[in-house]
Amino acid sequence: MQLTQQDIIADDGTRLAVRTVGSGPPLVLLHGFPENHRCWLPVLPPLAERFTCILPDLRGYGESDAPPDDLGHTVYSKRRMARDLICILDQLGHPTADVVGHDRGARLAYRFALDHPSRLGKLAILEVVPTLAFWESWSADLAHKAYHWNFLAQPAPLPERMIGADPRAYVDWTLEGWTLRKSLDVFADDALESYRAQAENPAQLAAMCADYRAGYHTDRAIDAEDRAAGRKIAAPLLFIWARSGFPASTGDPAAVWRDWAVNVSDYAVECGHFAMEEAPEQVSAALAEFL
Repeated sequence: MQLTQQDIIADDGTRLAVRTVGSGPPLVLLHGFPENHRCWLPVLPPLAERFTCILPDLRGYGESDAPPDDLGHTVYSKRRMARDLICILDQLGHPTADVVGHDRGARLAYRFALDHPSRLGKLAILEVVPTLAFWESWSADLAHKAYHWNFLAQPAPLPERMIGADPRAYVDWTLEGWTLRKSLDVFADDALESYRAQAENPAQLAAMCADYRAGYHTDRAIDAEDRAAGRKIAAPLLFIWARSGFPASTGDPAAVWRDWAVNVSDYAVECGHFAMEEAPEQVSAALAEFL
């Protein structure tokens, strides 16, 4: 399958690498940490038969620019990234789109739904609950499992120096540990190499840490403002979660989303955190039916 790449320039000058493939109404697929657009390739063929699939590398990841963070941790906030998505849709000529997000990309996706509801069709969320809700659900077990939320959010350059001592080993350990089978076999060789290369790039490593700093500082506060104001996601929302993933550790993750959206359906998959690569047939089938 041949993807077409083009650069989109965000309104703050950040260059975003975006791939497209397929034909039909627009469908945006947003990746998470520590991956890039390649994580969607296992589920792409059936989707590209029905949709124009749009696969950005989020700012700081893949082949997109990695601008330095600011003191307020807004450069990698999901509100800032939602504006990136507006720029992508505008420059590709799409007034609206369906949006699917995994991990950090799912946090961008639901922020897009809350900040720009008129630009969204349907929304699919993979393997997250809202940032504020996740922080508030922490128990000792969840804190141990999701240690990286606190570690990566520590002030620079502590996590950058520690990961930078052996970035490939850190990425491999993270990817392997978050799969159900505790194996790297589910990742394509070229995808795995690209995930490792990101962590070896000092600017991208700093960006990935800044992504989590924004999660702790900026994104959490913005979520709290929305909850206090009673804002909810109006678009139909499909929540795909892994029985062995992070949201499952919060208790009833689908119920969490029903506090944040008015129309929620959910689908559980027997896999670890990387559902698209661990269970591509189930994920693509669930998305195709929902969309």
